[in-house]
Amino acid sequence: MTEQSGAAENDTNGEEPQTKREKRKCTPDEVVRSLQARIVKAQEAGKHNKVKALQYLLTRSQSARILAVERVTENDGSKTPGVDKET
Repeated sequence: MTEQSGAAENDTNGEEPQTKREKRKCTPDEVVRSLQARIVKAQEAGKHNKVKALQYLLTRSQSARILAVERVTENDGSKTPGVDKET
């Protein structure tokens, strides 16, 4: 009986209690910004191989792809006239 009441206090929706790492979800912006900051620090420290590894991570990360797609699809320039002067 006490086991169930203790579980009810920790768990309101019937799932396992989350760890601190699972509670805080990073946005794609935060992930990319963090990787970029790590690249700068590694470059300043002269760690060329670390820079290459982080660049590899950044270029292949799902977060970077999400931001790239957002940047292209939300581009207001798509509404301006192009070469043919039509919208």
